[in-house]
Amino acid sequence: MMFHQTALPGVFMIEPERHCDARGHFSRTFCRAEFAARGLFADFVQTSASVNTQRGTLRGLHHQAAPAAETKLVRVVRGAAFDVAVDLRRDSPTYGRWIAAELSADNGRMLYIPPGCAHGFQTLSDDTELLYQIAPDYEPGLSRGVRWNDPTLGIAWPIAEPILSERDRTLPVLAALAA
Repeated sequence: MMFHQTALPGVFMIEPERHCDARGHFSRTFCRAEFAARGLFADFVQTSASVNTQRGTLRGLHHQAAPAAETKLVRVVRGAAFDVAVDLRRDSPTYGRWIAAELSADNGRMLYIPPGCAHGFQTLSDDTELLYQIAPDYEPGLSRGVRWNDPTLGIAWPIAEPILSERDRTLPVLAALAA
């Protein structure tokens, strides 16, 4: 695997090294030793899937509050998504900034998101499925979020009219979290 530090401290784009032949390809998508060698969390306790039937579906921007702030390793196993991480760590020099990457079943890329960052995505094709490895355990009472179209974040979502849940439509803006 190739680990690429993004503009947000602790957020990595990870590319699998594919071994190809006439049958297709093989690649590792997780190796505890490789993550640990880079000082990255490597003890995921949960795997979750997000299945999205329509292009333009937007989920996020979600995170969990302390003491259950999550680490996530996200990849697309079918279709394609515009995947976003937002730095919510108040002591970070990149607080309030975001990065995005196209993750797809074709490119195999993954996004590693440390605690203190919100995560969201918008599907770029119908029938897109994302697979998450997450830790610690999900705590519903600590589930939080930031509004997807917060003007202070200025995220350049690729599809202007997203398909949203009511919850995601009404999440607070970043300034309300800081208040």
